[in-house]
Amino acid sequence: MPSTKPHIGNIICAFLRAEGRTQKWLAEQIYCSESKLSKTLKKCSMDTDLLLQISCVLKYDFAVYLSNFLHEKNKK
Repeated sequence: MPSTKPHIGNIICAFLRAEGRTQKWLAEQIYCSESKLSKTLKKCSMDTDLLLQISCVLKYDFAVYLSNFLHEKNKK
């Protein structure tokens, strides 16, 4: 059965595109190499500390996004 969980890396990449930002810009903001960030964003999950850093830089709470996904999924 295919996974129905959200791919947080793809969500962050889409958010970056919508904001006109690049992965390189984000990597600089969180003091991370662009290659390491790129590898991390290809995964469907990530460390909560990194997610918090990204959320602070982008001023968007990705944890709330995931929480809302969980609540919607549990309604079904």
